[in-house]
Amino acid sequence: MTRPAWLARLETGFIVALMTVAGGLFAFVRIADEVREGDTHGFDQWLLTLLRRPGDNAQPIGPWWLEQMMRDLTSLGGTTVLTLIVVVAVGYLAMDRKRGAAVLLVLAAGGGMLLSSVLKLGFDRPRPDLVAHLVDVRTLSFPSGHAMLSAVTYLTIGVMLARTTTRRAVKLYVVGVCVLLTLAIGSSRVYLGVHWPTDVLAGWSVGAAWAMLCWMVAVWLQRRGAVEPPGGAPGS
Repeated sequence: MTRPAWLARLETGFIVALMTVAGGLFAFVRIADEVREGDTHGFDQWLLTLLRRPGDNAQPIGPWWLEQMMRDLTSLGGTTVLTLIVVVAVGYLAMDRKRGAAVLLVLAAGGGMLLSSVLKLGFDRPRPDLVAHLVDVRTLSFPSGHAMLSAVTYLTIGVMLARTTTRRAVKLYVVGVCVLLTLAIGSSRVYLGVHWPTDVLAGWSVGAAWAMLCWMVAVWLQRRGAVEPPGGAPGS
């Protein structure tokens, strides 16, 4: 018996999500292991100093407006902005009578924040002292909370929005924008000198894994009626 097209797409999506979860966790474990052993120190120092003017580690490379742009980008991954985005998204889902999806989004975002805090305390890595910090920071360094939580928040909301349409081009656009935004936020942390590059790589890895894991749970619950299905065709 031939499987429906939507079921084949759903199974493909699960395989891709599962590979993302496995790949993200594997990358995080490898990076964390290398960081603990100190094998990444040379790479971290090289990239941080590469982004500073020769002979002056207090001045980043590039024109003056690039620094301001990076400051603006990094704020998009801050706790205040991400919390506001989640609150707005949850409000929309609740108004659209998708209360189960709203609860799931809260748990995904809240769980990501808790996981980030636990990992920071567990690794207890100090912030870079090699270059000047261009924004104020007060927490530990590994993994990057901005990189991780922007991946969790934007990717989770992105895949939820992508499932409201059946048009492939729109799906790719929504997810692509969320991925680029996540990459830009993480990169800004290195440019501003407040994170080692491996902090950001680890944050991206575990954040993407968490976001895809939450997506898989959402689809699983939707197929059992515990969470409201998205708009559009079944399994879109």
